[in-house]
Amino acid sequence: MVTLYDVPAEEFIDELADRLADRIEEPEWVEYTKTSQDRELPPQQEDFWATRSASLLRKVAINGPIGVERLATEYGGTKGGSNRYAVAPASHVSGSKKIIREALSQLEDEDLLTTGQGEGRRTTADGEAFLDEVAQDVFESLDRPELERYA
Repeated sequence: MVTLYDVPAEEFIDELADRLADRIEEPEWVEYTKTSQDRELPPQQEDFWATRSASLLRKVAINGPIGVERLATEYGGTKGGSNRYAVAPASHVSGSKKIIREALSQLEDEDLLTTGQGEGRRTTADGEAFLDEVAQDVFESLDRPELERYA
């Protein structure tokens, strides 16, 4: 059985985003908001919401149970210290918690995630089955000779 650990992350997230695109709905405010304090502009991707939701689902499946705070840290970046006149060194800033909470909420509504009391979010049995199905399809679509030993 192929799992999400057996396929490349980029191909897995792309396929997962394609399948989630019709299951989740992009909020109206997404095109106007930045993803972190260190960004200057909102995301320019057409399928940003589906891709971010797919990435979040993968991270929860790998690291779960995990909370919004830790996910925001992973999606953050470096702010300050980037120009030549900066006195203070660069520091890490968190990603947008609103985007993360909204995406996780939509994934919970689709019964792919569940919230543990005081633990954070984890994948459900349906979510694990969905991820394994996507991983199997990605694995079959890969044309890589080094992966044939797993087939």
